[in-house]
Amino acid sequence: MTDVVVVESPAKAKTINKYLGQDFTVLASFGHVRDLPAKDGSVRPDEDFAMDWSAEDRGERQVAAIAKAVKGARNLYLATDPDREGEAISWHVQEMLREKGALRGVQVHRITFNEITKRAVQHALAHPRDLDTPLIEAYLARRALDYLVGFTLSPVLWRKLPGSRSAGRVQSVALRLICEREAEIEVFKAREYWTVEGRFLTASSAPFTARLTHLDGRKLEQFDLPDEARALRAKAAVEAGSFSVASVEKRRVRRNPPPPFTTSTLQQEASRKLGFGAQQTMRQAQQLYEGVDIQGETVGLITYMRTDGVQMAREAMFAIRDHVKESFGPDYIPAAPREYSSKAKNAQEAHEAIRPTDVRRTPEQVARFLTPEQRRLYELVWKRAVASQMQSAELDQTAVDLAEPSGQTRLRATGSVIAFDGFLKLYREDVDDAPAGATSGEEDDTRTLPPMREKDPTRLTAANADQHFTQPPPRYSEASLVKKMEELGIGRPSTYASILQTLQDRDYVKIDKRRFVPEDRGRLVTAFLVNFFERYVDSNFTASMEEKLDDISGGRADWRAVMRAFWEDFNAAIGATKDLTISAVIDALDEELGPHFFPQPADGGDPRACPACGNGRLGLRLGRNGAFIGCSNYPECRHTRPLSVPGNEPEGEAALAGGIKELGTDPVSGAPVTLRRGPYGLYVQLGEGGTDAKGKPTKPKRASLARGMDPDSLDLDRALALLALPRIVGLHPETGEEISAAIGRFGPYVKMGSIYKSLDKDDDVLTVGINRAVALLADAKAKVRSMGAHPKDGEPVEIKRGRFGPFAQHAGMVASLPRNLTMEEITLDQAVALLAEKGKKLPPLGAKKGAKKAAPKKAAAEEATAEAKPKAPAKKAAAKPKAAAAKAGTTKTGTAKASTAKAPAKKAAAKAKA
Repeated sequence: MTDVVVVESPAKAKTINKYLGQDFTVLASFGHVRDLPAKDGSVRPDEDFAMDWSAEDRGERQVAAIAKAVKGARNLYLATDPDREGEAISWHVQEMLREKGALRGVQVHRITFNEITKRAVQHALAHPRDLDTPLIEAYLARRALDYLVGFTLSPVLWRKLPGSRSAGRVQSVALRLICEREAEIEVFKAREYWTVEGRFLTASSAPFTARLTHLDGRKLEQFDLPDEARALRAKAAVEAGSFSVASVEKRRVRRNPPPPFTTSTLQQEASRKLGFGAQQTMRQAQQLYEGVDIQGETVGLITYMRTDGVQMAREAMFAIRDHVKESFGPDYIPAAPREYSSKAKNAQEAHEAIRPTDVRRTPEQVARFLTPEQRRLYELVWKRAVASQMQSAELDQTAVDLAEPSGQTRLRATGSVIAFDGFLKLYREDVDDAPAGATSGEEDDTRTLPPMREKDPTRLTAANADQHFTQPPPRYSEASLVKKMEELGIGRPSTYASILQTLQDRDYVKIDKRRFVPEDRGRLVTAFLVNFFERYVDSNFTASMEEKLDDISGGRADWRAVMRAFWEDFNAAIGATKDLTISAVIDALDEELGPHFFPQPADGGDPRACPACGNGRLGLRLGRNGAFIGCSNYPECRHTRPLSVPGNEPEGEAALAGGIKELGTDPVSGAPVTLRRGPYGLYVQLGEGGTDAKGKPTKPKRASLARGMDPDSLDLDRALALLALPRIVGLHPETGEEISAAIGRFGPYVKMGSIYKSLDKDDDVLTVGINRAVALLADAKAKVRSMGAHPKDGEPVEIKRGRFGPFAQHAGMVASLPRNLTMEEITLDQAVALLAEKGKKLPPLGAKKGAKKAAPKKAAAEEATAEAKPKAPAKKAAAKPKAAAAKAGTTKTGTAKASTAKAPAKKAAAKAKA
């Protein structure tokens, strides 16, 4: 009879199983085993925030395996990660096992360990505890908050601002920070200023440099030399003077080492020093924590990497001190171990800082067992932790003032020399956003001055006047944005990486030279939220919610009371937008973002004047696919441009400076061929339309440009070829079927019968040949199995392999295959039965009403999950929409107690497919 231990990942299970031996069975939950279903009503405020939980197939399988292992066991140890998410996973596993009746006669224990070492695991087993109810309730509150914001605010955004993706409780605040910083940069006006320096020699001919600090007896401020003329007069005053040493000031300063890493400081320093993104940093840290193979033994190299505590276990501190003494000597050890406390807002110091599990495993010793990325990150963690327990560095700073006899003109020379390097011998912390022209800390530490005494004469060898301009505030890097979020107390370190990734995935921001640049779509969303939901994208409000969540986790607040207070105001704010018209939204955003999208031109002209018709006014417009710039004279004037600032337009915009580019005349019809930009991108058009025999207007023929086509070099021949699509490529050499090429909704493709295949980026839809087309279709055909005719209408039934698995298709109807049935095994009768069952549940494929209704739910579910699931890839899988297609066991709960209610698997599958 063995006891059972449940951890989160298979890698961790494998390592711990080696530590514990045959008396224990160690199984992985693969992260979260269940989650809130991706549908409305999973959190119900009207029922005092009752919550439904559903398990996807993977979660059911894992819990079933755990239930089987627990049968006959005396003890179940829930050993998931030592944080809020880990506590929640343990609670979910326990509740699902209890619902299965698998815990009768089994003692359930919660154990945690901060490092995966044999000593730590055995110590945890010897000191079990109960599940932490306040921590679980804090998880429930946070999960409910993120869900309600995602499912309530995002649909408002979609309805009132078409083309928007989503809004999130913390994500939207981070986006606002990025957008506001960009607005500061745009309105920034550079200011000129000058400095004057002199190069001198001491009495012993040693060179040094001094900067002018006083002129005409007055101390110079930054802008007191605003132009070249005044700077040259100041330079002349220096050149005319005879300077001697007026004073020499020396002082010794101490520089203390930084504390060991927390999650956020690790992300910041890895970004600065290694160029790692937050996601990459956490992925490598997870691997180092779970363990790497070192000579046949799996060894966890660092402690748990999701923490905002800076303290270390005393045995770790003393082990580091011993290592420092042995490696660097006793002078490098402070008299007592260094104790650190966090200054971050809302910091919870429940866990240790990130440190090596064994300081004796130096980066040099383990390097050959690690990937290059792992090695660099481990070296960073190891050096920072060791340096945190080293002696302070001591620097001798010197300031020398030079003055002419009258004292009206003075200069100052400064220098610094390291008297004792201390922790700097091992580690130097980088900084973000140093002012323009500033030198690095290392240069400051080593800039020395030659020996000088008061009244020593000096000799000027040269004087320089240098021009400078003030610099705008820098854009946020990942490091500086994480630091800012931590300072404001918004979000949690464990969620920062997923939040920053979500902003990029939603196309709200992009990374340029390792800095965040807001996309115009992101600025539009931020402007909407600031105008109509200002409170909920305010950093102070978001930080106060984090404090309330901390109060819940500390047992100082009731989670339902916190939720009721939030929901009352939030629901009222949502209700206030019920009668908000899209035109009112456009007017508000057009006014707020006007200075951004329509900057004043240098010639003083009207920035909103339409370049096509001349008398129209450009303004913000909203189309089905989002916002764009259009003319007020529509439909007479159809000039549009993308949502961008003039000069920053997408490729090809230069060709459309006048709104329309004439390409030539069609030799057949004599109609003009033009290149235009519409709300959905660039296209070519033949003629201007006309009327039919009944006098009704007809639309002109149009064709979209294929990806990769250069609009600036598009000529008449290629435009006519686009207008002639689809084109016949040729006949299949084996079947004789016709193969055609065209451009569809998702780009260029080739087609043969019912088989389609998208062209690769290097393929040209206008020139792709028969051999290439046959090769592409052969690949596509491998993903399609023809089953024969449907017994009712004779239409073909096919099995296809899609993005989310194989499915049956017939006459516009699709039905996913059960997970236990492959596309090779299914029969025609089984496919027909699946399609018939699906027909009772859903409208035919392509019924737009149903599709539109389902899409927001899916996106809202993803959004509600993005900020709440910072864990390993297994946990992210739990949030995927296809989870709803599995058999779902649904539990209604609002506390740690739960009851069971099953949801039909086919219904869940249908909703996921929709």
